[in-house]
Order: sequence, then C-alpha cells, then structure tokens
Amino acid sequence: MIKKLGWVFALGMSLCVQAQEAEQMALHSPFDFQLLLSANFGELRPNHFHNGLDFKTQGVVGKPIHCVADGYVSRVAVSHGGYGQAIYITHPNGFTSVYGHVISFMPKVQKYVRDYQYKNETFVCNLELEPGMFPVKAGEIIAMSGNEGASAGPHLHFELRHTDTQEYIDPMPYFKDRLKDTKAPVASLVGFYPLPGKGVINGAAKKKLLEVGALNQGVTAWGAIYTGISAKDYMDGTSNFYGVHSVVLYVDDKEVFRSTTDRVLPDENRMINGFTDYEELMRSRRLIMRSYIAPGNRLRLLQAGASRGVVHIDEERNYQFRYVLTDNFGNTRTYRFTVKGRKQEIPPYVPKANKMLYWNKTNVIQEAGMELLVPKGMLYDNAELQTEVVGDSTGISFDYVLDAGKTPLHGFCTLSIGVRHLPVADTTKYYIVQKAGKWRASMGGTYENGWVKAKVRSLGRFAIAVDTIAPRVTPVAQNTWRTTRNVRLKVGDAETGVASYKVYIDGKFVLFGLKKGMLVVIDKEKIKKGVPHKAEVIVTDYCGNETRKVFKF
Repeated sequence: MIKKLGWVFALGMSLCVQAQEAEQMALHSPFDFQLLLSANFGELRPNHFHNGLDFKTQGVVGKPIHCVADGYVSRVAVSHGGYGQAIYITHPNGFTSVYGHVISFMPKVQKYVRDYQYKNETFVCNLELEPGMFPVKAGEIIAMSGNEGASAGPHLHFELRHTDTQEYIDPMPYFKDRLKDTKAPVASLVGFYPLPGKGVINGAAKKKLLEVGALNQGVTAWGAIYTGISAKDYMDGTSNFYGVHSVVLYVDDKEVFRSTTDRVLPDENRMINGFTDYEELMRSRRLIMRSYIAPGNRLRLLQAGASRGVVHIDEERNYQFRYVLTDNFGNTRTYRFTVKGRKQEIPPYVPKANKMLYWNKTNVIQEAGMELLVPKGMLYDNAELQTEVVGDSTGISFDYVLDAGKTPLHGFCTLSIGVRHLPVADTTKYYIVQKAGKWRASMGGTYENGWVKAKVRSLGRFAIAVDTIAPRVTPVAQNTWRTTRNVRLKVGDAETGVASYKVYIDGKFVLFGLKKGMLVVIDKEKIKKGVPHKAEVIVTDYCGNETRKVFKF
C-alpha cells in the first residue's frame, strides 16, 4: 500500500512539474486551425522512438507555420531523406523548437539557403546561423508546411529539444489545451518470456504470445520470467493510433516495471531495440514493449529496480499480473491476468553457436581473412554468434557468415575483410556487400594494405565486391521539358548507390532535388520557357564511377 501511494505521489508530482513547465513556457500554436495529431512523442518505430508530434495539415501542403515562441533561427537543414527541409528556432529559455518536412522557409531565410546552394552547387546543406541573423517572434510565420524527406503524407513534424544536450522532450503538455483525448490506450497481446536456462513457460524454454482476448486461459510458469505488452493509444477526431505514454506492471500489487516516454537523448533512440521484442519485430512487424531491462540497455525511461523486471515464479500458486496503460491526458486502461506457478523442469541453457558475443566487454571475432570488432556498449544482452567461411579461393574474398539471429546492434562496428584477388587495379572500386538471398546492400568501405574495412550496424553474410559500373540516368517525358520546364530524370545505381549529382542548364548550375530516385528541378524559373536548352547531368556513385549525359530540349 505504501509503495502504491508512493507511485501515485510520484505520478502526481511529475504531472505537476509538467504543468508548471507548460505554464512557464506557454507556446503559440504552430497553426491557425484546429490541431490534430497523426503521431505522438515516443511512438515506437523501427530503430528509434518518434521524437516529436506530427501535426496534420488538412491533407495538403503549403499551410503557414507559426513560430511557437520568441527566439532566433539557429539552423536550417536540407536533405533528401529524414526531415527533408527543417528549420530550428532557439529560444532564450533553453529550448529549441524544430519544424520538419517543410516545403519552404520564411522569405529571408529561403533566400539565404538558396544563395548558399547555388554558391556551393549543392542541394544538401546544414547551416548553423548566428543569433542576430534571423530573430523571430511568437506567432510569426517561419515556414510553409510540406511533405519533404521521409514523409508518407503532408504534415508538420514538431520537436522540442533542450538546446545544450539536444535531448528530445515530449511537447504534448504544451498543447493539451488545443487537443482532445478521451480515449484510453488499447492492448492487443501480452508476451511471456522465460530467461534462458532459468525459467520455462508452459513447460518450454521459449516465449508465448497471447491475444488479450485469450488472457483468461492463463499460462503456467516456473523460474525467472518476464512479460511484455503490445498496445496503442487513440485520440478524439482522428482514426490514427499513437504510442502509449506510460506502462506500469504490477505482480501481486507490487510494481515491478514502469516505462514513461517523456524524454529521450539522441544516443538512447536506438535503445528501443532493447526495449521491444526485436526478434518479433523482425519476424512479424509487431511491436511488443518488454517489461524488462536488458543488462546492457541504458534507456532512462525504463524503471524496474534491481529485478530489471524479472519475476521469480517459485511457488505453486496463482500470481496476479496487472498492466496499467495511461496516456498524456490521464486516460487509463487496466489488463489483468494470472500466471500459474507450476513446478517443472528447467532445461539448462546450452549455446548452439560456435561463438558468443558479450554485452559487457569488447568482442573481437576473427576468422581467416576476417575481423569483426564489436565495442563494449554495442549489445544489450549476450548473444550467440555462429560464424562460417563460405566460398573458394577464386573469389575476390570469401563470404563470411556472422549469424547472431535477430540480435540488434546499438551502433556501428568495424568489419575488415581480406582481399584474395584484385581483378581491378583501382582499389577505390572495392566495397563490402551484405547479402541475404537475392538482396544486396553496400556497406561501403575503404581499401588499405590488402583489406577492405567498413562500418556495419547489423550482422549477416558479408563479402567484398567491386563496383565499376556508373550510375544510370534516364530522361522522363523529355518531349515536354521545353513547354512545362518540368525537367525530370530517373537516376539509380545498382551497387553502391548515388553519392552526388549536379545539373547544368545552358552551362549554369540549376538546383535539383532527388526524390524517390528521381531528379526533379527545384527552380523552374531558371529555365526560360519555350526556347531551346541543353542540360548536362553529372551523377557519381560511392565508388567514384561517374555518368555524364547531355540532353537537348
């Protein structure tokens, strides 16, 4: 009872602090229409949390975006993926607001960006700006909403960050009075997981997943286990689903685990793979939040004490489990189920692989002609690693199988593979390729003293490949270019990918963007309508192979 009261007090204090912060930093609405969300802060994504709020823009681009508070434009970034085009506003209270996927910036900032792009003949840019250059006021229009970068539809991606640490914080408390939510989170399934060699579920040393409608069947267990839950939140006025703000697990009315998604540091983002059931995500795309803290997972939003969320089923009785799911607005739903303690044999854990990876030390894996360096901190838990050398001596290199199953890596690890033959004298053409069936992906790499070295962030099958083929460039609807000025070119590279490109019209650089494999003209006004032109296109891949083509229109 004391622990329960303590939790209620702590939750109340947390909500009070959030309310005080929101009152001290009242934010202007980014739009002059009713706010609706398509995604919330902390929503689970592959390899990362969603780090902001996605505001709907009524299904169109071009909606004026208002600055949420006084400050200055501290950064503008333009890229092919990610946020596409983003503007960053630093505020005097220690926060920075970020506005992503915009189609254009406020006029004076837009001109500054364009001048830089033309001067440096580049579409991609990341510009840090001095405080006095572009001051802005709360409510001032700073950009127009868009669908740029890695965006599946028109919307504004909005973030709040601590300026000093770049820590992402949940903006929801600052917009709660402009949003409506009376719907509680809804769970779809619960997972039961035995610790290897220490527990069993239904007599087996493997996980068991149950739909919530089948939870009354119960499960039997013995030894050390933990659970997980898959759930989504909903809001009024939309059909979208969202991440669950708070998940608390009680066993026999004792809290054993809690997650509260209200802030995430940049280095913590990928730790989501230690929080969720990564194997299940890779197998079925289902996201299950594990109520367990893996020994190498430093994610601060998880709390479980010394037990790390492990429950010891060591009595033949019913253990009462209770999940409490809560959203930002206090809407709560509870799920109860029973785990029956039944004494049963726990088979010893016997690794099946020929090597092990350990979460708490640096791992150096070597085979003839190969070395993999996995630094300490790259694993959330110990993992089995099956290695194999495949192929014959006639290849550029052997194929190296580094099979750790569905084990996520937190960051990049160094892989070095020895070159057995050099069919091409130019060593810049060699790279490391990852293979899975017919799928191929370049890991890049550099050649040095008979080895090619690259950074990898997943394990699998690797070899050295050579890329001497230049990128493809194909005009699209060229016969309409003169009248529409809608110059488009399909570009691609089958091996290492497109690294850079430039387009010159009548000898002058003209800005193009690369969108889903298509080069698209950004500044049509740079092309005079109805007169003959000559376009020179230069596309280069990551091994330095270059294609130059001239098109007349």
